[in-house]
Amino acid sequence: MNKIWSIIRKDILIRFTSPVEWMFFLILPILFIFILSGSIGIPADSRLDLMTVDQANSPLSASLIAELEKSSSIKPLMSDLKNALDSFESRQASSVLIIPKSFTVEALQEGQAELELKQQRNNLNALVQQQAVQTAAGRISSVVDIANKSVELAESLQPFANGVERQTFFDESYAAAQNLMESAPELVTTLEGKTEDSINYDPRSNNTAGQMVTWVFIPLIGLSAMFALERTGGTLRRILVTPTSKALYISGTVLGQVLTALLQMAIMVTFGAVVMKINWLHAPLALFLVMLTSVLAAAALGTMLGTFVKTEGQANGLSILIGMVMAMMGGCWYPIELFPPMMRTAAQALPTYWAMNGFLNIAVRGQGLSGVLFESAVLLGFALVFFVIGVWRFRYE
Repeated sequence: MNKIWSIIRKDILIRFTSPVEWMFFLILPILFIFILSGSIGIPADSRLDLMTVDQANSPLSASLIAELEKSSSIKPLMSDLKNALDSFESRQASSVLIIPKSFTVEALQEGQAELELKQQRNNLNALVQQQAVQTAAGRISSVVDIANKSVELAESLQPFANGVERQTFFDESYAAAQNLMESAPELVTTLEGKTEDSINYDPRSNNTAGQMVTWVFIPLIGLSAMFALERTGGTLRRILVTPTSKALYISGTVLGQVLTALLQMAIMVTFGAVVMKINWLHAPLALFLVMLTSVLAAAALGTMLGTFVKTEGQANGLSILIGMVMAMMGGCWYPIELFPPMMRTAAQALPTYWAMNGFLNIAVRGQGLSGVLFESAVLLGFALVFFVIGVWRFRYE
């Protein structure tokens, strides 16, 4: 046992001598998970902020702001004039809506009400905000038009005694039209389909699992480079002439990389559970089983590849190439359901496919130990086949 731990310690020291290895082991996987998963999720309100300055503080301006709040594309962000203009000048705001003091019902009644909308040039967000403001302004303008028409009709039937009576009738008509507008039924009914999506996809879970498999499989396949380095340097011959059997050497080398990979996976799982809010830990035994069988399959593949390559350079190039192709074809970068049927069938010959399926059964489909037993058995089968070939072909020169 002491010899095994000595081999593990030696391999870890060799692997993590360079600070670059720490970047690939810890920093880049976490960074890729964070970026590709859309950071910490989509905000609850994804509407565009519209800097709004209300200088009128009138019932009409309040109605306009209320209409803007109902918009599905923008939301008014109230501000004073100086801060709004500063944000606009620094291009932090796409548009600024200024409601002047003259924006009143009386001014609108006379057709003299105006709004000021400052927009950045050639800005798509500004165009969206312009359309939303025009829609909201059109709705409150319609209320005034209805009240004016009511006054004209009433006056044609019986003239008003004076201006005060005429204004009172307008105010009552305006209030009634406003109430009717707010309670008007939707003329377009939206029906949401009940057909279930055949693709079970969650960007955070899929990307976290995919990056975990990618970043762990490639270094484990890179075991071949470690075997090639020690073989070409003569280190392997010297180790095997000591009272160290071939099985002991391979066991120590593989075990060290497996433990390192499990630690890396545990860090990424913890990050996913704490930061990305992925439900990894509802089935810890199932999660550990998929992690263990995945790293065993990858380490066994690296052991087998190490018996075919001649130099460390060959091993490094092939391990990256094989790891990338297996990750892409196995559904680590894109949902496997998006692939053509023939490619989905071919992907089942790859351990990455079964590793991804096992992780997604836990994180996305909410399954437990029984839901990953088949995937784990297949991964264990890959590991057994690769190990048998690797041990059979293993040579020290």
